[in-house]
Amino acid sequence: MFGNILQQTSEWVTRLVWVNLLWLLFIGAGLGIFGFMPATIALFTVTRKWSMGNFDISPWKIYKETFKKEFFRGNFAGLIFVLLGLFIYFDLKVAEMMPGVFSIFLYVFFLFLSLVFVFTIIYFFPLYVHYQLSMRDYFKQAFIYAIASPTTTFLMIVGLFCIGYLIYNLPGLIPFVSGVLMAYWIINVCMKRFRRLEEAVS
Repeated sequence: MFGNILQQTSEWVTRLVWVNLLWLLFIGAGLGIFGFMPATIALFTVTRKWSMGNFDISPWKIYKETFKKEFFRGNFAGLIFVLLGLFIYFDLKVAEMMPGVFSIFLYVFFLFLSLVFVFTIIYFFPLYVHYQLSMRDYFKQAFIYAIASPTTTFLMIVGLFCIGYLIYNLPGLIPFVSGVLMAYWIINVCMKRFRRLEEAVS
């Protein structure tokens, strides 16, 4: 029994490290700025298959195929997120400099919008790898989930906080499990939510 546990643990550690290193490798292949979105889409594609119980896959093959397929579309989505993020950032700065009580309400509003924006990005990846939608609908659904799924969002926050705490205390883990642990937690939480909604409408 102990031998089986040790073997399974070893397999999981190897699996996680390999997929995380591939994530970093393909980000680098896209010169960082152009590699992040397609590499992260590939990362969520792999972790989605894991969440569905499919462990007999070739992460290298999935990364190569997904990175190539999603390079331009993924970077287009990334550009939209960057532009939206800059818009919210500059609005926050304007609200900061405005005098009067109204500026406080405006600042709080854009701060809240910033949080929604962050979770819209997080929800975007599970939606992107699980459903076949138009780009507009990916953004729309991610935004809706960010606002209308407080329980799912809370679970994600708790898990990401724990992973972040672990990595903060053990920074040597960053190159080996940082991205894959977060992606695997996010996809598992979201897949449960997706299944409940699919069962409700079926």
